Order: sequence, then structure tokens, then C-alpha cells
Amino acid sequence: MDAVAVSDVEAQDYLLLGLRNRWWPITASRFVVAGQQPVGMVRLGEKIVVWRDQAGGIHVQQDRCPHRAVQLSRGLNLGDRLRCNYHGVEVGADGTVLRVPGQPGCRLEGARVVKTYPAQDVAGAIFVWFGDALHEEAPAFVPPPQLVAPEWERILCHAEWEFFWRYNYDNNMDPMHGTFLHANSHTMYQGDREASFATRDTPTGFFFEKTNQRDVNFDWSELVDDGGLYVRLEIPYPKTAGPGGNFAIISFGTPIDENNTACFFWRCRQVEGWQRDVWRFLYRTKLEARHWHVLTQDRDILQGCRPGLEKFETLYQHDAGVVRLRRYLTQQARAQLAALKAGGKA
Repeated sequence: MDAVAVSDVEAQDYLLLGLRNRWWPITASRFVVAGQQPVGMVRLGEKIVVWRDQAGGIHVQQDRCPHRAVQLSRGLNLGDRLRCNYHGVEVGADGTVLRVPGQPGCRLEGARVVKTYPAQDVAGAIFVWFGDALHEEAPAFVPPPQLVAPEWERILCHAEWEFFWRYNYDNNMDPMHGTFLHANSHTMYQGDREASFATRDTPTGFFFEKTNQRDVNFDWSELVDDGGLYVRLEIPYPKTAGPGGNFAIISFGTPIDENNTACFFWRCRQVEGWQRDVWRFLYRTKLEARHWHVLTQDRDILQGCRPGLEKFETLYQHDAGVVRLRRYLTQQARAQLAALKAGGKA
């Protein structure tokens, strides 16, 4: 069978709302409370409603009542179902309409008509599988080890910022910006202001790293595409910052729409026992405000950046990681679109 053609314009349009067939974090777990009001939001351009049942189980569904298509997030959480406030239609956790009080026995009752999304809690965030029309069933999600392994301690920083989602990944795959944008940081003021870079393949992505400097500044990034799409990096820490060695960051940037991104940054250190308590204390009392200052610098430089800035860029060797990232995402988008077209789902 001949390959289905996908143009570059089609691929870039597809990427405006993110890459499908991945697990994406959508919000901090603490924002969705068992038995309380459902939470409505937009992720990957889709309106979803997020709620917990009385046992604390997480549920994510299309935010649309099957009766008159109003938002279920404006209804009530009954503990094991949602009730739409408009006409009282009740929808269960699996998307089945359980009760239509205005017309009992109508064809809506018993129909499974509300889309549901596989979801799970991981390291203080709710992750959701956003599949395409050919991949609605979710594979098992193996999170980054820094988020689940017992020898790691992790603290989540979560914010919603106004810029195109891919710029979060561009920024993290650009180690050199730390030397300039974050030059007044307590950890990123050292090192050479000029550097040579190389890429190194891994089974799930690639490293982009300085060839002449290590463990001095923000010296490398790793793109990982392994069920979820994220960037891993490390910032070296002085001993005065407590135990645990380098400070690891796991970063996801989940598309909200074309111009807004839900950003997730886990700050991680390899500590156990009493050292875990020391690290958390130092972080909360001394380091957290400094880290938010660095993140705010990233936000401020990217705030308001819309898709399509590439046509105005003039790149050089330090940007090779960004170029490779963009090519990779475009290849993935082409493959997904080609499969959808071939299957008659595009």
C-alpha cells in the first residue's frame, strides 16, 4: 500500500493542539477533591470535566451533557455520578446515562454516550490519555522514575502560562539560555558563555549536551518520549543546598489551546530517610522562592508568544537541540495523520 501523503502545513496545524497518543498531566491532584464540585477545563483543545468519586477515584469525561450539550462541570457531584443542573440528567463514571428524571425510560437512559478518558494520579498530578480515533484505549503508563521511585523525592510546581505549548519544550531543550536569561540565578551564574554541543540518541529520545562542560550550569537536556512526552535536565547544586546531589527537573507542557499551556515542573533530588526531610525543609524555606523566580523569567520571556515564530528566526549551533525536537514532533504528527487518513478517521 502506498504511503498516505501529509503536507508540512497539515502536520503543523495538527501540532497546534499537541501530539496525540500520549499521557499528559492536566492539573494538580489537590485541585480535584472527592465528593466536591466537578472541575471543568480545556486540554489539547478539548473541554473536559474532572471529578472524584466518594472513594477518591479520579474520573475524566467530556464536559458535555448528552441531553442539551451544556457543561457537566456546572452540575453536581453525587459521589458516584454527575448530575446536570439544567434538567437533572445523571451520568455515571463510565459515561452511561443513569437517570433522566424528566422522562424516565427514554432512549437516553442506559446509553453510554459521554466520552471518558483513562486517567490516573501520579506524583501530585492527574495524568490523562489523549488518544486519536485509532488509539482510544490507553497503554500502561510508566512514569519517569524520578516521579515514582522511592529513592527520589519530588515537589511539583504547576502554572498555566500564555504561550504556545511547544515553546515550553523548545525552552527546555535550549541549555544555553540558562547562562544568559538566568545569569542572576544562585545556580546558573557559572560556566562558559560559549559552548559546543552534541546530540546523543537514547531508546526513547535524545540528549542535547555541552561537549566542554558538565555539572557546572544547565549543561544538558534530554527529550523523552515514552508514553508521555517530557524533558529531563539537571542543575548542579552546592553542598549548602542540602543533600541529594544535582537537582533534577522533569518538565511537561500540556497544551490548553493554541496559545496557552499548562506547565508542570517536578523538582527532584535523590534522597531518602532523614535526608528527605532535610531537603523538603530547605526547599520550602529557602529554595522555593528562588526557583519560582527562575520560572518566572522563562514565563516572562515567552509570554504571549504565538505559533509561527519560526519564520522570523535565524538559528545557530546552540539551537541544534531545538531543531531536532521540532523535526521529531513533525515526524510524529505526520505519522499519526497518515495513519488516520489511511483508516478513514482524518
